[in-house]
Amino acid sequence: MRDNRGMSLQDKKQRIVVGLSGGVDSAVTAYLLKQQGHEVVGIFMKNWEDDDDSEYCSSNIDFVDAAAVADVIGIEIEHVNFAADYKDRVFAAFLREYQAGRTPNPDVLCNAEIKFKAFLDHAMRLGAEKIATGHYARVRQVTDPLLGAQTQLLKGVDNSKDQSYFLHRLNQAQLAKTLFPVGELHKTEVRRIAEEIGLPNAKKKDSTGICFIGERPFREFLNRYLAHQPGPIKDARGRKLGEHLGLSFYTLGQRQGLGIGGVKEKGAPRGGGEHEPWFVARKDMASNTLYVVQGHNHPWLLSQSLVADDLSWTGAAPPFGGYGAKTRYRQADAACALHPGTPAPGQCRVDFAQAQWAVTPGQSLVLYDGEVCLGGGVIASATPANMSSAV
Repeated sequence: MRDNRGMSLQDKKQRIVVGLSGGVDSAVTAYLLKQQGHEVVGIFMKNWEDDDDSEYCSSNIDFVDAAAVADVIGIEIEHVNFAADYKDRVFAAFLREYQAGRTPNPDVLCNAEIKFKAFLDHAMRLGAEKIATGHYARVRQVTDPLLGAQTQLLKGVDNSKDQSYFLHRLNQAQLAKTLFPVGELHKTEVRRIAEEIGLPNAKKKDSTGICFIGERPFREFLNRYLAHQPGPIKDARGRKLGEHLGLSFYTLGQRQGLGIGGVKEKGAPRGGGEHEPWFVARKDMASNTLYVVQGHNHPWLLSQSLVADDLSWTGAAPPFGGYGAKTRYRQADAACALHPGTPAPGQCRVDFAQAQWAVTPGQSLVLYDGEVCLGGGVIASATPANMSSAV
């Protein structure tokens, strides 16, 4: 699958439905497609209704911005409510994972289940030939000697904005119907185009986080939906340092909000000095214990390998071999060896050339062959770099 031929946008004029979020990236996406002569229709997706009128998450403001963009570009816009689908397919899974002590990535599931499934289905009912979003990624058509025509998912040109990590669960049917125009551009160029054509959201701040949490305190939000039980915080030697509020509120590698500042772990391995910060290293669900360690490079925070399940590949499942991997967004690709079907069918083991920091169950493992995103899975477990230091 090494054919480098392909095109980011189709030469044929098509009816394309664009997901307009109210942000600058989707706005420029719609503009570029309109300029190429396509028949462009905008859809604003409402995915959350609970306390939507609060200061933390208001889709009303985003819809006003999206409508203003549609007016400037000269396209129609439709407001579609996917909140019920979102709650059933994304939010319910989000809560289950947190309740089980894992740290999920709802943006990955939202893309697979809402933006490129519910939204795609709706767009097809409107007579669309393609959909487009403002993600920083690319698609490329290639011909495989065995599989025939294939659609590859590629990293965005702007490496600092690449969002292929969040799109790795898209399949061939979804990718074949999708365009990512701004994936061919750098963010600075997208902003320049928006200002040049007078888009009202040209300088709008990029959204951060997921809508249903917004900028609110995370614990405050989870507290409304999850049962939680306080328990002990212990160090690597089993010494109790304090009490946690509930294991669901913490994630591996977390540094802030532990409430144990100034406590020193005597004899801490590898640089756990008096002024070293504390990090969440383990969560023992059976005993309801949160384990913390002192020092960023403590052995408990480093993993030499992991096991992932719930695998999803953008094309054919990759064979045994060497690849690049990300275990979190904005991480450089880490050299690794893939062992499919290990330790059990439907799983894979990945061994890293260098130990990885705070590999977190529930997060996504995403594999790459150069700029091609192959897919990945959900991290089920990780093996400490120093097995003798395990709890």
